[in-house]
Amino acid sequence: MKFIIAIEPGDDTHSFGVVVPDLPGCVSAGDTIDEAIANAHEAIDLWCETVLADGGNIPVGKTITEHQKDPEFGGWVWALVDVPVEKYLGPAEKINITVPRLLLSRIDDYARAHGATRSGFLVQAARAAMAAQP
Repeated sequence: MKFIIAIEPGDDTHSFGVVVPDLPGCVSAGDTIDEAIANAHEAIDLWCETVLADGGNIPVGKTITEHQKDPEFGGWVWALVDVPVEKYLGPAEKINITVPRLLLSRIDDYARAHGATRSGFLVQAARAAMAAQP
């Protein structure tokens, strides 16, 4: 799963700070930007493992553009990290669903245009729909 991170620039006396804005309280740091990103990867993995073990859900993320509007992150650097948290969700199951041909074609086109697979897109769409419901 891909996560957006915001990196607060460091210098000779300050570490690079990292915030994962879509995961409340998930923060990290590192003496170099590479170390900060690696540590963020570890923090995201631990955050997701803990929340899912406690019966919670991984929130649906916002876009980088949406996060950049937050003045708290002014001047920060943005990155995307891929953390394989699916291992905490259980094994994938193959299912058979019925979808109108035209809609399926549009789903495939949309997923392909956004670097996703059909299955990945449908899972993300389902997560977003369930997160929007109380």
